[in-house]
Amino acid sequence: MYDAVIIGAGVSGCATARELSAYEGKFCVFEREEDVCCGTSKANSGIVHAGYDAVPGTLKAKLNVRGNELMETLAGELDIPFVRNGSVVVCTEDQDREKLKRLYENGRQNKVPGLRLLTGEEARRLEPNITKDAAAALYAPTGGIVCPFELNIALAENACVNGVEFKFGAEVSDIKRTEGGYEITAGGRMYETRAVINAAGVYADVFHNMVCEDLIHITPRKGEYMLMDKPAGAHVSRTIFTVPGKYGKGVLVTPTVHGNLMAGPTALDIEDKEGTNTTAEGLEEVRRKCAQAVAGVPLDQVITSFAGLRAHESGRDFIIQESGPYFFDCAGIASPGLTSCPAIGEMLAGMTAKRLALHKKDRFISRRQGIVRPGALPEEERNELMRKEPAYGNIICRCEMITEGEILDAVRRPVGARTMDGVKRRTRAGMGRCQSGFCAPKVMEILARELGVSLLDITKSGGASRMLAGRDKEEL
Repeated sequence: MYDAVIIGAGVSGCATARELSAYEGKFCVFEREEDVCCGTSKANSGIVHAGYDAVPGTLKAKLNVRGNELMETLAGELDIPFVRNGSVVVCTEDQDREKLKRLYENGRQNKVPGLRLLTGEEARRLEPNITKDAAAALYAPTGGIVCPFELNIALAENACVNGVEFKFGAEVSDIKRTEGGYEITAGGRMYETRAVINAAGVYADVFHNMVCEDLIHITPRKGEYMLMDKPAGAHVSRTIFTVPGKYGKGVLVTPTVHGNLMAGPTALDIEDKEGTNTTAEGLEEVRRKCAQAVAGVPLDQVITSFAGLRAHESGRDFIIQESGPYFFDCAGIASPGLTSCPAIGEMLAGMTAKRLALHKKDRFISRRQGIVRPGALPEEERNELMRKEPAYGNIICRCEMITEGEILDAVRRPVGARTMDGVKRRTRAGMGRCQSGFCAPKVMEILARELGVSLLDITKSGGASRMLAGRDKEEL
């Protein structure tokens, strides 16, 4: 019997798993997809929000600010990139300045440090490409950016090293209360556990409603994005927002930790929990609205577009509580969920450990070594690495300069890559200008060799997403 199982391997579930792994106990994460970071967590802005937007007194406000405080230390421990680049909310001449002032007062009540109200001219001195229509702005120096893939994967790896099990392709189909806890059917098998932690993103309402009488409803809120090539990455150095609207923080323009430029998201409530398709209308909205705050966004350098879903609950706050006996909800985790995940993990693990009377381990491994990036090493160290392991001298992805050695590491690590998208999220092979046009066949060959399977078995993202349909000679 497990002491606790977590449903969902997104950032909230994996942050909770990592925090729980500091306690003595038997823990497992069930994920219906083939890898971590396959749902809400894989498709977002990567923004570490300062905390001025959340309504004071809400759990969202508390965990946003706490998560922001924890992120820098966590990134250091997990060896992932994090940049505290600051954020600017732009108010144009035809917008309501009172909304900007309310954000400032929110931030002050939420104890966000360093907030400043700026004139339009002061904002342009910070960011020359802010539109000339900017009349005022709010500057938050504690805003930051992180790679959502690397954060999610690092949390999972660290949890795994500390003893947490991960079961993929394990879709939860039933949860039943028992005298000693719960019986969970996942991936066609039944498991017993003392406690359940529901961190299932847009599906959190499904599992809550299996167990609890007070029903909840999660509405997927779709956001579409455009990602621009690295030559566009310096167009702004901070994250630039417009004044928030009814459906969230609006379309932003931001650099990424890997040097690209991103614009988005839109906000459209839908009922399809799998509705991650982009649309001509949505992308046109991104094009139009990103120009409201930033002039001259180089949209001619877009290399890909994508859409993600946020888990919007009608109460407009995070639901983190024991909703039934030993059943803990982590539901309605929309923005700023990524920012809040270190604090969410801290809170949920603490609640669960207290309820189960778990004791801290004598030895918890808090640090994780990331994938070695030869391109980031001094020349002498890089040459020494290639002498020891020649695979680090074999470039597989030319756009991102990713080597065979990095891909081998991604496959062989704890909770390692098993698909093309798994390699892509861990190494960035295929994320560059050609979007896998050059490197895909070589990555497939490495995966097949490492996993001991046929090339015909290699998938993009698990399930039926096979990269190859068959062999030419057999088809002709």
